[in-house]
Amino acid sequence: MSTQSNALSQSFGSNNMVPEISAPVHPLYWSIRRELWESRSVYLAPLGAAAVALFGFMISMTHFPARVHEILSLDPMKQQHAFAQPYEIATALIMGAAFIVSIFYSLDALYGERRDRSILFWKSLPVSDLTAVLSKVSVPLLILPFLAFAIVIVTTSIMLLMNAAALVGSSFTFAELWPRLALVQSGLGLLYHLVTVHILWYAPLYAWLFFISAWARRAPFLWAFLPPLVLAAFEKITFHTSYVSDLLIYRVSGGSDASMDGNDFAANPHAPMTPGAFLGEPGLWIGLLVAAALIAAAVRMRRYRDPV
Repeated sequence: MSTQSNALSQSFGSNNMVPEISAPVHPLYWSIRRELWESRSVYLAPLGAAAVALFGFMISMTHFPARVHEILSLDPMKQQHAFAQPYEIATALIMGAAFIVSIFYSLDALYGERRDRSILFWKSLPVSDLTAVLSKVSVPLLILPFLAFAIVIVTTSIMLLMNAAALVGSSFTFAELWPRLALVQSGLGLLYHLVTVHILWYAPLYAWLFFISAWARRAPFLWAFLPPLVLAAFEKITFHTSYVSDLLIYRVSGGSDASMDGNDFAANPHAPMTPGAFLGEPGLWIGLLVAAALIAAAVRMRRYRDPV
């Protein structure tokens, strides 16, 4: 009996000494997934814009073969514009929807959890305020731009297939249409525009919205937009200068190089990309420093701000 009991005790002891291997926890990853799960407008709004664009383009394809002969009578530049215009409109519609969602999401990200008091629950979890804020900031700065870009690529590809189907049996072939669309150049220009303008250049603007979202007790939208406008109006009336308004326009417009020489929102495929000039822009680095300071302030506000 003693031998059996010793063997049993040794076997139990050996089992207790085996360390348990637990799966690694990634708080930032799961926090981002939670944001996407709670804020479905992040992907529903661009998808809805893409659906509207595809529906309108599908209807226009019924008249496309008849319009081809009219377009071919134009000069080459106007031909390219006429053929590419529906793609540019679809791109602008999707990117515009994503941009609007980014603004409202940023203003409600930290204010909303204080308003419905869900912050009390999230603070009970082992997730730091820095991780929580960074997961929210990554949505308008990283996830939404690249998600919208992916939706644009899929949408324009479907539109291209519709174009090809509409030209079946026509004297104007798809091989003649393809170089006039310049979709590859437009896609690269749009990607450049997203990285330079919507991610890097607009970083302080989004950081300002997050700071207001963490600080405001009521009406964050008014607190975000009214003070700069009032300050610009006060400066103009009192000192007859426009430094504040010029700074606001400079930041919103994308700077001198970030917006690809001021071309349209869909990014002109023939516009030169000048990353060297953009990276040498002093406003870029000043803006990134301001963005870092505002995000740090938003983290501190989330830590100590009471629910509304």
